[in-house]
Amino acid sequence: MAVVHNGLMWPKVVNVLDIGCGEGRNAVFLARNGYDVDAFDLSDEGIKKTRALAAGTGVKINAFAADLNEVRLNDEYDILFSTGVLHCLMPELRDEIFQNYKSHTRQGGLNVFTVFVKKPFIAEAPDADPNGHEWRSGELLNRYHDWRIDWSIEEIFDCMSSGIPHKHCVNRVIAKKPTS
Repeated sequence: MAVVHNGLMWPKVVNVLDIGCGEGRNAVFLARNGYDVDAFDLSDEGIKKTRALAAGTGVKINAFAADLNEVRLNDEYDILFSTGVLHCLMPELRDEIFQNYKSHTRQGGLNVFTVFVKKPFIAEAPDADPNGHEWRSGELLNRYHDWRIDWSIEEIFDCMSSGIPHKHCVNRVIAKKPTS
């Protein structure tokens, strides 16, 4: 059975892939709101916590451990979601992996991504990921020049993730795959 939303036919349950799910907070939120969720993260411990959080909340999530740089999608998704992890993607793999993401997003589907952006006037975060690879302003948005951009922003925000006040800059994009 399908539902019609904004003139598009969607499966009754929308399927989402949470790329770099961490401990599962967003994946569980999505599952609690009726989405069929697959989620992966590099951390085995994070996947254990994701599964425990899902079980404790009474939702089902297909959570698995995988390296962002090695995963290539075979299934199509209605929504691909990632926040705060795509800086771990090797720059030389970005073209290939984003092409894979885009080609495995259903027509009318969404890619909802947030990436950390390097700014010369913002000091490196005290808990910066040593495996991180900086993005440039507009780089994420440019990957969707052939899709409809529903929302895009660059923002600087205050953070206390390490217990030390610092700032981050991010680019956020919600891009919709064309239907024809």
